[in-house]
Amino acid sequence: MTTAAVATATSPLWFATRATGLMALVLLTGTVLLGILTSVRFASPAWPRFVTIGLHRNLSLLTITFTGLHVLTTITDPFASISPFSVVLPFTSGYRRIWLGLGAVAFDLLLAVLVTSLLRTRISPRLWRLVHWAGYACWPVAVVHGLGTGTDGAARWVLAITAACALAVLAAGAWRLTAGWPAHAGLRVTAAAVGVAVALATAGWAWAGPLRPGWARRAGTPPSLLARSAGNAAGSGTPAAGGPGGGSTVRSGSGVFPAVPFQARLTGTVSFASGPAAGDRTVSLAMKNGTAVRLKVTIIGPAVQGGVHMSASSVALGPASAPDRFTGRVVLLDGSVLQAAVSGDGQRLTLAIELTSQTSTTVTGVMTAQQAEQ
Repeated sequence: MTTAAVATATSPLWFATRATGLMALVLLTGTVLLGILTSVRFASPAWPRFVTIGLHRNLSLLTITFTGLHVLTTITDPFASISPFSVVLPFTSGYRRIWLGLGAVAFDLLLAVLVTSLLRTRISPRLWRLVHWAGYACWPVAVVHGLGTGTDGAARWVLAITAACALAVLAAGAWRLTAGWPAHAGLRVTAAAVGVAVALATAGWAWAGPLRPGWARRAGTPPSLLARSAGNAAGSGTPAAGGPGGGSTVRSGSGVFPAVPFQARLTGTVSFASGPAAGDRTVSLAMKNGTAVRLKVTIIGPAVQGGVHMSASSVALGPASAPDRFTGRVVLLDGSVLQAAVSGDGQRLTLAIELTSQTSTTVTGVMTAQQAEQ
């Protein structure tokens, strides 16, 4: 849930992937800023040019180190099962193909800069400069990769870090374009216009995409991860096809609890409360489809900016006459997508719930229920 909860897993590798990715972005931003200073041969009595060059070189090595750690934790984390080939061959992964592919592009550009720098004395200066300048494209590609792939993209503290990096690079770029004006004025104006257009386009895309509910599905997260047992219908967010094995769609206003498998569109309320322990926050969803389906989800955990880090949960499902017919807990939480395991009436069910819209007090979504795998 984009505003109700911010937590998807507790794997140390998952946390390490997020941390190293953000650190790599911050270091890459610093590298770009120092590269811009180096390109204009900036120097002062208090800041000799060799200091800029040395910092640029060392920060570049740190950036590559943290990027390598980010890649390593990504491919060793079993959650998304990302192949080692997918981190160097863009757009070959089944997990968020486009956005992970952009990460591979950024990684390849960094590797190209590293290799040509190591071979600088053996290659032509023109080739080295060409690759080095192309390496600057790594930064915007990495930003879009982080927003599109990262599960924390909508968290305020992550947005603050990303915005700070973007503002720093934009300011440095503007300073670089004005240095030496009016030489090559036409080229400078064109570069400025392109930079502003790219910045506005990226901001607009982020607002309409990663910052909106349902991004996990739209980004290309495999249905098996959105709901491991819920099938393709849960991942697509479209009504399940009727017929044998396809399940049924609960019609609005129906009063009979449907046979499993089924899909239901739900509306309801979301509420927030403190506790039960000090520093904890409780998020409660109460959703329904007529009197046929009632769903209640409670998520508890330490409060974090924008929501909670889930440490406990409960789920109840049933008709209005028996709302606790099935009970269980949330087993997967990824942005606006939840997966729950419940049991009752001699059955074990997997619920895939996607919240399609949410305000501070109301919520709507789609739930798919299927028999759990034995």
